[in-house]
Amino acid sequence: MKDIVFCSNNCFVLYSAAVQAKNSENKESAPTLPQLPMKERPPKAFHQYSNNISTLDVHCLPQLQEKVSPPSSPPIMFPPAFEAAKVEAKPDELKVTVKLKPRLKAIHSSLEDCRPPSKKWKGMKWKKWSIQIVIPKGSFKSPCEEEIDEFLKKLGTTLKPDPVPKDYRKCCFCHEEGDGLTDGPARLLNLDLDLWVHLNCALWSTEVYETQAGALINVELALRRGLQMKCMFCHKMGATSGCHRLRCTNIYHFTCAIKAQCMFFKDKTMLCPMHKPKGTHEQELSYFAVFRRVYVQRDEVRQIASIVQRGERDHTFRVGSLIFHAVGQLLPQQMQAFHSSKALFPVGYEASRLYWSMRYANRRCRYLCSIEEKDGLPLFVIKVVEQGHEDLVLTDTTPK
Repeated sequence: MKDIVFCSNNCFVLYSAAVQAKNSENKESAPTLPQLPMKERPPKAFHQYSNNISTLDVHCLPQLQEKVSPPSSPPIMFPPAFEAAKVEAKPDELKVTVKLKPRLKAIHSSLEDCRPPSKKWKGMKWKKWSIQIVIPKGSFKSPCEEEIDEFLKKLGTTLKPDPVPKDYRKCCFCHEEGDGLTDGPARLLNLDLDLWVHLNCALWSTEVYETQAGALINVELALRRGLQMKCMFCHKMGATSGCHRLRCTNIYHFTCAIKAQCMFFKDKTMLCPMHKPKGTHEQELSYFAVFRRVYVQRDEVRQIASIVQRGERDHTFRVGSLIFHAVGQLLPQQMQAFHSSKALFPVGYEASRLYWSMRYANRRCRYLCSIEEKDGLPLFVIKVVEQGHEDLVLTDTTPK
């Protein structure tokens, strides 16, 4: 049996007589195909191509009938079998291996060269945390402030300071106790003995104006008028902030004007809700905090005289760092020697002042000043009271 070469999928296959003999032995097990009338075999140069790969013997496949076709091109001559085997076996020298090197990164520092990949830092530099919130079943009652205080006292971890005494000072205009909010009535200013007014209550009164030094003028005049005027909002006396619109009689306390949504302007004028413009205004003032130095201008000489005239004094009078304790007295026989062209020197006068220490820099101490009588003449005594030292007493015949 001659060798026949078949081509399937561009691959050459060589069938020999030995292969045919092996396939003939398995004919009994393989199913037989119907025999078609055999025709004459094609010449040796005629080859058939098959793309179907099967375990059946190629020689047992049915012969295809020849169809009449136009004359074809001359048949292609294939190389002998041994040459085809040589083409399939390529030498190893033609194999080319290409290795791609990793791309170099920019070197920022020498520490990055020895740093391992980021995955190796897991657990050392970063971790994955999972948070679980457990809500207990049932209603939880939060402890009140008293229970917390009792618990802290038992532990002994904190010391609660003494409660601050309540401020019973009242404003003469709005009648509210204590200092107000910074963006509201603001702090209390002393007007007279046991008379206090809120800064903005006095400042926004119609008669009151402020000097360049921060003094408020005509506060007493505004207070006298306010005692006869009733507020349109709370219907109580003491209202001094009126509407700037001509012929408008609406007047309010400063705090009531804010509650009534009156409009305040930067030129220290106010319009009631009936006459204020709609929407926002360029000159509208919405913040009332005053951080500059402001005080009530008053006649201190007349104020001291009113204190002296009172028999029983229950209040402490203080001017700056000077605290007035006692005014003293003068007998008829002492009038000749206990006065000068500018001042009187009553026996028993006593006042104290906080001033700079004579022993330490940047420290203050208390100086107790008094007037005594010695040989029919006044004796001026200054007692220096400083913590950690004995009292130092200085005396002289003149106040200087």
